[in-house]
Amino acid sequence: MSVRLFNHYFNIPFLLLGLGEALIFVLAVYFGALFCSTSEFCGMSLASGNVLLEAFVFSVIMLLSMLAMGLYQVRIEGYSYVMVRIIMGFLIGGVGLTVIATAFSLFKVDMVSTSVIIVLSFVAVSVIRFVFLSTVDTGFLKRRVLVYGAGQKADSILNRFQNKIDQRGFSVVGFVHTEGDPDASVNKRVLHLDKPLCEFARELEVDEIVDAVDDRRNKLPLRELLDCKVAGINVVNLLTLFERESGYVNVKLLDPSWIIFSDGFKQTTVKYVFKRALDIIVSLSLIMLVWPIMLVASLAIWLESGMRGPILYSQERVGEKGRVFKIYKFRSMRTDAEKDGKAVWASKNDSRVTAVGKFIRQTRIDELPQIFNVLKGDMSFVGPRPERPEFDNLLKEKIAFYEQRSQIKPGITGWAQLCYPYGASDKDALEKLQYDLYYVKNQSVFLDLIIIFRTLEVILFGKGAR
Repeated sequence: MSVRLFNHYFNIPFLLLGLGEALIFVLAVYFGALFCSTSEFCGMSLASGNVLLEAFVFSVIMLLSMLAMGLYQVRIEGYSYVMVRIIMGFLIGGVGLTVIATAFSLFKVDMVSTSVIIVLSFVAVSVIRFVFLSTVDTGFLKRRVLVYGAGQKADSILNRFQNKIDQRGFSVVGFVHTEGDPDASVNKRVLHLDKPLCEFARELEVDEIVDAVDDRRNKLPLRELLDCKVAGINVVNLLTLFERESGYVNVKLLDPSWIIFSDGFKQTTVKYVFKRALDIIVSLSLIMLVWPIMLVASLAIWLESGMRGPILYSQERVGEKGRVFKIYKFRSMRTDAEKDGKAVWASKNDSRVTAVGKFIRQTRIDELPQIFNVLKGDMSFVGPRPERPEFDNLLKEKIAFYEQRSQIKPGITGWAQLCYPYGASDKDALEKLQYDLYYVKNQSVFLDLIIIFRTLEVILFGKGAR
């Protein structure tokens, strides 16, 4: 089951998990203070007066670190996967706490107190994660869905949501047969109505009905669906199910009317101002943090090329409203990568990539000069990745609604980069477009912050790099 907050869908069990872990972090500080108040080796005490502030800061930093490691995304697979990211989250959180403690002198905690707090919270989080993963795929807090239709559109649900991880937010009760639409798959539980739809849904304890009729002309029982809606059973179309449960807009099912009448795609002056302010703050902060890395990368590229080749390279990309601009990146390929002047997709294990280039691509260091594109205003920090004009024109001809992704500024990182691997073909472009459309539809400063923090996981684990 999901809830929509700040234009973004959150899975309720994972939202509750986050709240539970926030409480764990707060209690760990208090238990640490209580333990240390009875020990002569600790400098922390409940009587110090700073425990509440320290508990709040510790909880926020640790939650952001866990978020950055992707530990609140629905598609979490396996306890070993989770434990690696929990360990990384605690390491990153420890660095963050050290920086804040040094910069603002907020913490008056010694090493013994800190060790007690970290051990307590780590053990508690590990246990609650084990219990959570053991129960999250049961029917607890899942939305019971009845699909009205059993044809090809209904089959797309089975094709997309193939396993229990894909269906963590809902469970399909069955597919209602409709006259004229062939039952496209024998793998579905096809149901035949023998009573009014509302009564049928109530008997099955349905929470939601999804419209998935192949041909809606004269086949959609509007009166019966209205009765279901009034009776408290939610009624949605198939596109909304995909958007809510997968975080993307299914282009194959998309029609212009859904875009026109849906709640989203709002570009206001207030939203623009807040997004621009976030871009400037994040970009300037990042420059102060990574300028030594940029300096070392520049030196490595220069030395590898025999102190002759360029360190940076610029390339034309398509920006907001189709405007072409020059993007800047650290050079990661040979200088003759496109000697014939023809644009070529980057591929896996691309032979044109240099040794230094492979490393800076894997760690996303090659993208850092784009910070200056953001400060200049050609790009945003978060948004769809800008495409080359040659590919952009080609994809507009092949893929419906592709031009809609250019309604906002492109970004260094984005929702598609988190949810889908590196794109290097027409098929990949189609898949990434679906995530880009979700972002364009639901863009907010809150979603931008989520994407910025979660990009750290992409960098550390090399997801999607080529």
